[in-house]
Amino acid sequence: MLSKGKYLFTSESVTEGHPDKICDQVSDSILDAVLAQDPMGRVACECLATTGLLFVTGEITTTAIIDYPSVVRKTLAEIGYNQDCGGFDAESCSVQTAINKQSPDISGAVNTSVETRNEDDNGKSEESTGAGDQGLMFGFACNETKELMPLPISLAQKLSRRLTEVRKNGTLPYLRPDGKTQVTVEYENGKPLRVETIVVSAHHSVSINGVTDNDEVQKIITRDIMEHVIKVVVPHELLSDTRFFINPSGKFTVGGPQGDAGLTGRKIIVDTYGGYARHGGGAFSGKDPTKVDRSACYAARYVAKNVVASGLADKCEVQVSYAIGVATPTSVMLDTFGTGKISEESLLKIVKEHFDLRPGAIINALHLRRPIYKQTAAYGHFGRDDLDLPWEKTDKAESLKKSAEHFALSV
Repeated sequence: MLSKGKYLFTSESVTEGHPDKICDQVSDSILDAVLAQDPMGRVACECLATTGLLFVTGEITTTAIIDYPSVVRKTLAEIGYNQDCGGFDAESCSVQTAINKQSPDISGAVNTSVETRNEDDNGKSEESTGAGDQGLMFGFACNETKELMPLPISLAQKLSRRLTEVRKNGTLPYLRPDGKTQVTVEYENGKPLRVETIVVSAHHSVSINGVTDNDEVQKIITRDIMEHVIKVVVPHELLSDTRFFINPSGKFTVGGPQGDAGLTGRKIIVDTYGGYARHGGGAFSGKDPTKVDRSACYAARYVAKNVVASGLADKCEVQVSYAIGVATPTSVMLDTFGTGKISEESLLKIVKEHFDLRPGAIINALHLRRPIYKQTAAYGHFGRDDLDLPWEKTDKAESLKKSAEHFALSV
């Protein structure tokens, strides 16, 4: 991670109407529908969207009775895909499903971890849950923003959310659901100085207040996005010699699945830290919490955020890894990038005392067997000051700080 001299760093976001984000939200809507009836349900749901078609597949094992097409159409309607969007309509698009049950081999490994099988506990407790797969997961936090996120991704996500807000509340009724944002921040010695570049691409109707001339339409969109989106979201003091690119391709009237196919899990960098921190490669949406791709990333963020909130580091990245069917992590790593107030070895010991990173313990601590996931499927899973998410709490910061003080005295 760069820390010396001046440099630029860029992150992007997409709106809830982006084709990939449609699929993420559908997958998580189905997950929420299962968990609402069956908290122990196993879900690995994938979607594909293209012009006039949304296809749902994956492995779902549950006692819940789900009308999958109805869940899909409701989600699309809430996003805003109707006849005005052209080529993709919640009511008329084809919804197809091909869903199987979870492999019994995987199910057995998750139900009863290696440790529990050795103890003949027969998988009766949540602590017996084994990891649903091998893999490595990362969590990150830094003190660049009040939500303890990197500034570029924080601003990009808020700009995307604002695009949707002004579309849905009628401020800019000509906007359509698809859209993308990108923010470049200039840093000096690891500290953000200003916003260097902002890119906004907003899906819109062919005509705006009766105006159809492309040049005139572009002028209206540029003026409105500056006034109602950028200036509302980005603090004025950060806009110094900033470059703005608003719909740089010109008109953007063909959007959503009509313009590009979408897939679940194809926006993993948008979902996390905008490339500012490392990523293990696993997607979140459509996966129940026994999948450590999701739950362990949430736990790692929870750890990192509490470390930074405690004042023990300005930046903190946590890696945790697992073997399939094994509850205890195969490794836990912590990196403060030279900003730690105590040694990383000491800090890691304190973290292990305060956080149980076994899958079942994570599920219990963060109350993950609830239908809370659709709301995270657009605008990021972390740094969400608009949502009450358990992994965003800093309820362990004070205890970490006290443990560090006691540790220092005992050395």
